Amino acid sequence: MPAIEVKPGIHWIGVNDRTTDLFEGMWPITQEGVSYNSYLVVDEKTALIDMIKDHQVASFMDQMQDSVDPRKLDYIVVNHMEPDHSGLVPLIRQLAPQATFVGTAKAIAMLKSFYGLSEGVQVVEDGEELSLGGKRLQFAKVPFVHWPETMVTYEPESRVLFSCDAFGGYGALRGSIFDDECQDMEFYVRESLRYYVNIVARFSGPVRKAIAKLGGLEIDVIAPSHGLIWRSDPARIIALYQEWARLATECADPGVTLLYGSMYGNTEAVMNAVAEGVSQTGLPLEIFDVARTHASYILPSLWTKNGVLVGAPTYEVSLFPPMEEVLRSAGHKRILRKKAAYFGSYGWSGGAQKGCKTVTKALKWDWLDAFEFVGAPTADDLAAARAFGLRFAQSLSEA
Repeated sequence: MPAIEVKPGIHWIGVNDRTTDLFEGMWPITQEGVSYNSYLVVDEKTALIDMIKDHQVASFMDQMQDSVDPRKLDYIVVNHMEPDHSGLVPLIRQLAPQATFVGTAKAIAMLKSFYGLSEGVQVVEDGEELSLGGKRLQFAKVPFVHWPETMVTYEPESRVLFSCDAFGGYGALRGSIFDDECQDMEFYVRESLRYYVNIVARFSGPVRKAIAKLGGLEIDVIAPSHGLIWRSDPARIIALYQEWARLATECADPGVTLLYGSMYGNTEAVMNAVAEGVSQTGLPLEIFDVARTHASYILPSLWTKNGVLVGAPTYEVSLFPPMEEVLRSAGHKRILRKKAAYFGSYGWSGGAQKGCKTVTKALKWDWLDAFEFVGAPTADDLAAARAFGLRFAQSLSEA
């Protein structure tokens, strides 16, 4: 894609990544892809805001040259030092040795740690302003959104907020970079939620503080480092992030995330009966086979629903390992205070139910019910499983 005007004197220069399988080396994006968004602000002086990782460098440089000779850059604004934002630091330094790298004190320290860069740098403080001529760049620290050095940059004349990881999402851009031209908004909202829970959720407190801190700004455009640029309805993505951050400390809406694993089909048969019971209530229900679904896709459902049903067989007197892995991922993301219930089969000794409670002990989940059976389920077991699912779902709407 060529350089695209966001506002007069401000251009998007970015690339789509449809070949990386794992974002941060762990979150699947094979099907969805991701964009790396960088921006040029051109005035009497020129600033490059954020960069990309070491990916499709030729395309990125061609886009930059559409707007400015990279050898004449004056400033490189480093909102965030994660390598998917800063991977081109060595190249930009080589092309523009006269340019000044601008960032928080912690970002400047990281420039040296990651790239050995200590000359031609400038520390900016919270609220400090940098003049480019007619345009100005104002900097606001937003620590732990989602690294400690992170800041955002605001251009008050154009009312553009360069928000870095905040308000971003997975998903390669499909021919357009703007929300009002997007043909599949459901996809981008879903991938923004998945991105939030995978990447940012553990830092929901700092997210809330950052949104409050930036609340006084007049914003026409939110320009994040990943995903759509919000120029038609920037309030929408802010509201979504506010809601997702709220769920870190407040109860989610009634709904069921049904997690299951099955070695020989017995727990799966009961899972189907449990799901029938849940469905009778009309509550939202999502079902995941934990042995075949990466936690990346499961965590958003856990984040946004108040109920969790865990169906897993006992494996060697303990919890089915793929289920334990997913529950530990939920623990790392601090998915707290859920209503939960367990069901599953065992052969000669139980253990899975105890394992569920052990893994989630720190998360303060309220384990309401349990249904265990030996070997293969009987007709009576399946009937009991349907009643179990119905009973659990009904409890989620109770005060």
